[in-house]
Amino acid sequence: MIKAGLKWMFLILGTTIGAGYASGRELWQFFGEESELAILLFTLIFIICCLIIMKISHEQRSENFVPVLRKLIGRKLTYAYDGITILYLFTTTIVMLAGGGATLELFNIPFWWGVLLFSILLVIVFLWNINGLVTINFLIIPFLIIGLIVILLLFIFREDIHFSFIAANQTNWPSAFTFTALNILPLIAVLGAIGGKMKSMGEAWVASIGSGVILGVVSYIYNESLIQIAQEIMLYEIPLFIILKSFPYITVVIMSFLLFGAIYTTAASGLLGLTTRFKEKLKLPLWMIALLLLCMMIPFTTFGFATLVSVLYPLYGIANIYLLAAILIYPITNRYN
Repeated sequence: MIKAGLKWMFLILGTTIGAGYASGRELWQFFGEESELAILLFTLIFIICCLIIMKISHEQRSENFVPVLRKLIGRKLTYAYDGITILYLFTTTIVMLAGGGATLELFNIPFWWGVLLFSILLVIVFLWNINGLVTINFLIIPFLIIGLIVILLLFIFREDIHFSFIAANQTNWPSAFTFTALNILPLIAVLGAIGGKMKSMGEAWVASIGSGVILGVVSYIYNESLIQIAQEIMLYEIPLFIILKSFPYITVVIMSFLLFGAIYTTAASGLLGLTTRFKEKLKLPLWMIALLLLCMMIPFTTFGFATLVSVLYPLYGIANIYLLAAILIYPITNRYN
C-alpha cells in the first residue's frame, strides 16, 4: 500500500510542480508576504482535493477524467467541462513543448530541434503506458524536490533568515483557494486515469497527505526565500536564478536540468490526461495517440500563442474555481450515498 501510494504521490507532484512552480514565479504570483496562513490552508485544501478526486476515481474504476467530472458536477456540465479540460491540457502542453525547446536552446540546440527532441522523449515514456510516466516521475521528482530544498535551506542559512508567524498579518489567506484551483483541472485529468489501477483507499491517503505536506513545506521555505529578494524579482523571468547567483556555476547547470525535468513531467502529465481520454475512441496504444497529439501541437509552439492564452486562461480560472468548490462540497452533498 505504501509503495503504491508513493508512486501516486510522485505522479501528483510531477503534475503540480511544473516550471512555473519550480522557478518560483508561480509561488510569488500567489503568495509573497503575509502568506504563512495561506500556505497552510493550501496544504490542507490540496490534501482534501487529492483525496476526494482519488476516492471518486477509485470507486468509478475510471481510466480517464470524464467519470470523475460526471460524479462531481453532473452529466450536463460534464459535456462542457470535458471540452474545457481537453482544451486546457492541449494548450498547456503546447506551452511546455515551447518551454522545452527554449530550454534546450541554452545548450546550443536550435529551437525546432529542441521541440522535436522533447516530443520524442515524451512519446518514448508512453511506450510503457501509465507505468512509464509513473516511473519517470519517480526518477525525476525526488531529485527536483531535494535539489530545491537543499538550495533554499543553504540560502536561508547564508542570509540568516528567521521564520516568523504573526497572526494579525495574514491578509493573503484567500490566495490558498486560487493557488489550489490553479492545479485542479490537471489533477482531475491525471488522477482520473488511475482509478482502475488503485487497489485500496490506503494508497490515496498516502499519496494525498504525502504530496500535500511536501508541497506545503517546499512552498513555505521557497516563499520565505523569495521575500528576501522581492526587489529583484521583477528583473528576472526565473526568480530561482536570483537565489542561485551566489552559488557555484555548476549548481545553476544542475538546477537548469531539474527545471527541464519539471517541464517534461508537466507535459507528460498533460499528455496522459489527453491520451487516456481518447484511448477508448481511437483504440490505439497510448504512445501512438501521444505521437498524433504532439504532431498537432508542434506547429502551435510559435504561432501567436500568447494571445490565445490571454483569452483562454481567464476561462480556465473560472472553470477551476467552480471545480474546486464542487470538490470541497462533495463530501457534504454525497454523505448519504
